[in-house]
Amino acid sequence: MIFRKASFYVAILGVSAALGAPAANAAVSVKAGKWDLSVSGNVNASYIYSHCQSSTSAHAISGGLACVATGGSSSVSNGLLPAALDIGASTVEKGYKIAFTFGLYPGISTNNGGSPNIANTNPTLQHTALGSAGLDIRQVFMTVSSKEYGTVLAGRNLGLFASDAILNDMTLLGVGAGNGTYATPENTSLGSIGLGYIYADWLSQIDYTTPTVDGANLTVGIFDPLNILGQQPVNHHSPGAQWKITYTHGNLYLSASGLYQQQRVDCTDTGILAATACPVGASTLDYSSSAWDAGGKYTAGPFQVMGWYYRGDGVGTTGLFVDSNDVMGHARRSEGYIAQVTYTVGETKFGVNYGQSKLDPTALDRSFNNTLVENNNKWTFGIYHHLTSHLMLLAEFSRIQSINDINQKNSSWNIDTGLFLSF
Repeated sequence: MIFRKASFYVAILGVSAALGAPAANAAVSVKAGKWDLSVSGNVNASYIYSHCQSSTSAHAISGGLACVATGGSSSVSNGLLPAALDIGASTVEKGYKIAFTFGLYPGISTNNGGSPNIANTNPTLQHTALGSAGLDIRQVFMTVSSKEYGTVLAGRNLGLFASDAILNDMTLLGVGAGNGTYATPENTSLGSIGLGYIYADWLSQIDYTTPTVDGANLTVGIFDPLNILGQQPVNHHSPGAQWKITYTHGNLYLSASGLYQQQRVDCTDTGILAATACPVGASTLDYSSSAWDAGGKYTAGPFQVMGWYYRGDGVGTTGLFVDSNDVMGHARRSEGYIAQVTYTVGETKFGVNYGQSKLDPTALDRSFNNTLVENNNKWTFGIYHHLTSHLMLLAEFSRIQSINDINQKNSSWNIDTGLFLSF
């Protein structure tokens, strides 16, 4: 069942066995009365060098993911995953398996914001002495399950929409697109986020997953609705909704997922032309956001191929509801895909993936907002070697390109090499 395990990291290990991730069970498993306690996680670090588009030659591209800077950028940082410490427990009562998980994800980059979760936005005070690392508390959830009735998950966990694209991305345990800044709250690189799929994100939710029948199951859930990034928060009258269906047969895995949310924009928001966009007497401007994706992976001997495609209206790009509407509240359409091939020889996996995320401008954008990103795309070439069953060495090269609506382009590339230890 989807998310049946009481740890997202366990789910990552299960999916990433084919990606070349070191396989490991919980580092500590203890019986305490009726409860089985477990601890698992990872520690990772990479040296990342990013060669950015020169600030003197760069074009204005709002939402572009190719980095822009004077010269290059060096960092010793986490990759797409921060470090992780997952603490969980489970028990069986009256035929039900009950479990909980607390997922703590610290970064290793210096944060000088005075709090583990607050970044200092003053660039002259970042990465200076006496700083501390950021802490991202991504997971707090419980599950109740039985073979006959399925599983209920309640709490904060990875979203359903686009989750398989990121879980099967070979850069999940690496770096992918390195943007040169790794301070809290991000703590991480981009991988292929915004460069082939929208970030699934960590969301408050209540889900139900059916029992598996002939290799297939379905998860449906209600979600705490998200506000549009950068616009004034408003009260939503209905929850968000997400779903996911999966099918496994031998070496073939297929899935599809989707989301729906009634989006609301405050008519006093300075980000829209309130005088003309909002109906007379209205306090909010509403529109529907929806998206779906579909894809799969297939393993044939040492080869594995995978790909996912997504399409959305009013969902935006890179993150959920980022650049999802224009200044009149018109929903923007977005789409994208990621494709990947890997080949394993002994303890070493070689891989290449390509992805792109497109954001279609509205008619109003074409008239007034030509700097909006139209396309972010990336190539990554990677080598992932198991030194031991728990320790992986990796090296990657990624090239990123951003294009705006009038075909102006910024390009950057980054190389990285690092270690990933799972326990």
